[in-house]
Amino acid sequence: MAALLSKTEIPETFASSSWQRVIFSEFEATLTSTARPFPCVFGVTGHKADQIRYAFPDPFDAESIGALLTEYLAGARDLGRMTSLVLFARPGPVQHIESYRQRFWHLLDDLERQDTTPRPEGIARELDDPSWEFCYAGEPIFVVCNSPAHVLRQSRRSSSFMVTFQPRWVFDGITDSDTPAARRALATVRERLADFDAIPTAPYLGAYGEPKNREFRQYFIDDSNAAPTCPFHRLGAPTTDTDDTEEGKVA
Repeated sequence: MAALLSKTEIPETFASSSWQRVIFSEFEATLTSTARPFPCVFGVTGHKADQIRYAFPDPFDAESIGALLTEYLAGARDLGRMTSLVLFARPGPVQHIESYRQRFWHLLDDLERQDTTPRPEGIARELDDPSWEFCYAGEPIFVVCNSPAHVLRQSRRSSSFMVTFQPRWVFDGITDSDTPAARRALATVRERLADFDAIPTAPYLGAYGEPKNREFRQYFIDDSNAAPTCPFHRLGAPTTDTDDTEEGKVA
């Protein structure tokens, strides 16, 4: 079974020539670059403080990831305010970006199906709702997907399929409040995105809970600024409601 690892434990666990070390070294170089600062200041801070946990589940499926999420969430608050869980899949041939989108959303759907903990009160089940957020083990979680197919949007690029889980409480008082500190943090992220990506910042980025904001749009952002779609109205719903037809999609 894959293990949760700190940044210092990865070189102690895997050989320098392993795919795990190669992928992580590239990720770490991107996150810690001073010449080209990574846009997510929260992730940069969390990595520097060794509050992020990493894993390389193989197979990269709901059963393996569900076990890792359960273990991580049980001790996440003890790791620090800027914690998150970053998971890397074994590298393979680069696919079309739509393949990664589908893989990502079906993974979240599978995770929701196997989760037996009730959804927290006040968190909507339908994705087309400003209060929706992915949940697991009773915890609302903001999720981000990176892939090898991202070219223009380098802030979402990784040499392997990569998924990051950030507990919702990480953002409390930072991105969901109208304080000077929150405004500065968001301004820094937007400025860095403008410099980092070869495409304008996505126009649908917003704060959780705002009436016009839809969280799912920020989970998987592709190399265009067209409105993101998801093949599901609701994760974990009966199969007839979660097919990939136009009727099943959330735009």
